Amino acid sequence: MFAPPAAAKVSGFLTDYAGKNGIYMKINFVNTEHVHALIDLPTNMTIEQAVKLLKGASSHWINEQNLLAGKFAWGRGYGAFSVSQSGVDEVRAYIAGQTEHHRLKLFAEEYEKFVKVYGLVWRDEETVETVSIVPSSAKPRVKTRGQ
Repeated sequence: MFAPPAAAKVSGFLTDYAGKNGIYMKINFVNTEHVHALIDLPTNMTIEQAVKLLKGASSHWINEQNLLAGKFAWGRGYGAFSVSQSGVDEVRAYIAGQTEHHRLKLFAEEYEKFVKVYGLVWRDEETVETVSIVPSSAKPRVKTRGQ
């Protein structure tokens, strides 16, 4: 989706826009299929509000800048995970290494492994792709569209 120069512009926009809205973005990486971002969420903002703010503004900005041919919109949904202070450096390093990481492993492969390792199950509900925790006694399975 994004060529590296366009991805760098989107990354810069996300950092600037987050800061202007009270969200401290420690690092982000804009990949062709998804974005990783490590943020400090303000106490007066929910995760949903932050994601809506960043996705909405960046979609508008990407279209305004004509970074892609045709109209751009982020896909529905997001993943959000809390990180303890002791894990921040590890997550920051993980995000910083995304270029190399995705040269070796496709996002879909990584996501499928993540779902299995953490005992989640992939579901399609009302065309929104979601995951949920399953009981430890149940065997995790991954479901993709069309299954």
